Amino acid sequence: MDTTQDIAGPRFATRLAFFAAGFAMACWAPLIPFAKRNVGVGDGELGLLLLCLGVGSLVAMPATGWVSARFGTRPVIIGGGLVLAVLLPGLILAGSPVLLAAALFAFGAALGTLDVAMNVHAVEVEKLDGRPLMSGFHAMFSVGGLAGASGMTALLASGLSPSASTVVASALTGAAILLAVPRLLRVRAGEPVPFVLPHGVVLVIAALVAITFLVEAAMLDWGALLMIGRGLSDVDSAGLGFVLFSVAMVAGRLAGDRMVALFGSFRTLVWGGVVTVAGVAVIVTSGWTMAALGGFVLVGLGASNIVPVLFSLAGRQTVMPAGLAVASVTTAGYAGILAGPAAIGFAAHLTSLPTAFWILAVLMAIVPLAAGTVAGKRFART
Repeated sequence: MDTTQDIAGPRFATRLAFFAAGFAMACWAPLIPFAKRNVGVGDGELGLLLLCLGVGSLVAMPATGWVSARFGTRPVIIGGGLVLAVLLPGLILAGSPVLLAAALFAFGAALGTLDVAMNVHAVEVEKLDGRPLMSGFHAMFSVGGLAGASGMTALLASGLSPSASTVVASALTGAAILLAVPRLLRVRAGEPVPFVLPHGVVLVIAALVAITFLVEAAMLDWGALLMIGRGLSDVDSAGLGFVLFSVAMVAGRLAGDRMVALFGSFRTLVWGGVVTVAGVAVIVTSGWTMAALGGFVLVGLGASNIVPVLFSLAGRQTVMPAGLAVASVTTAGYAGILAGPAAIGFAAHLTSLPTAFWILAVLMAIVPLAAGTVAGKRFART
């Protein structure tokens, strides 16, 4: 592909893919109570069923890197996105635990496939454009998530049935993918090679992504409980911290491409990690509610551009083919999301929840310390 050609179309298509993935995934959250009622399970059984979504993603991700290298990201994005849209209504139509488990596994596999392929495509678009774009792409995933969760909630609140609501959401997801189709790049992300475990700098990048996703998951799963436990919030308003974190995350990513262009990948990782650690420290130590909420904002701003920068670096390294590297990094991130909340709970059980959050701060400190390894001075302005 001629690098001088207009890249506006592929940029727009990539944003649509990220939006569709975030939108479809977030639409599921308001539907969980209805799905639980449909299959007649308790909280424990529901937890196991929800795990099927993550397992499906983890199973599909490693293979997606190879498929993207073999056939290009375009057909993988189209296939993964459309399957994701088709499967969404099945999540609410499943009438037994077995059917729901199968639907969640397939939905997760489609989501994981789209996630890897769109990130590989994003790397190629960024290379052709010659400017940092990854933060903006990931911002669209967050925007899609906010739109999906709020839109599905609004449809249900209006009196529309869960099944009809999912049909609407499915149509919107499919429309976004179809709108992207003619604008997607027709390139392959390197030569297809047998799957290999991440190694070299890719292994370091994958570990940093897992740590960052772990911290992000902690804000969702444990942030409210920490505020309640420290007497800084009551049950009704405990979720405000995560709301502020989410808004800060979106804002940081929307401004992230300009920041990376101005400061470079190295400085973005260093200061992003430092601000995130500071935010966690404020949440744990502050005895004033407003200050603690400010800590959530700091975590959102600090972490917002770490993962996009790491994905960009994974696509630019030469140790592994870009497709396999991005697949490895994405898989590590999902593993951090899945295992993280349980690990934090285990640490909190052995010590305390504030101590578990201090452990998160220590782990996040690895990001600025390792920034020189993954984006050394020669990458400072790239």
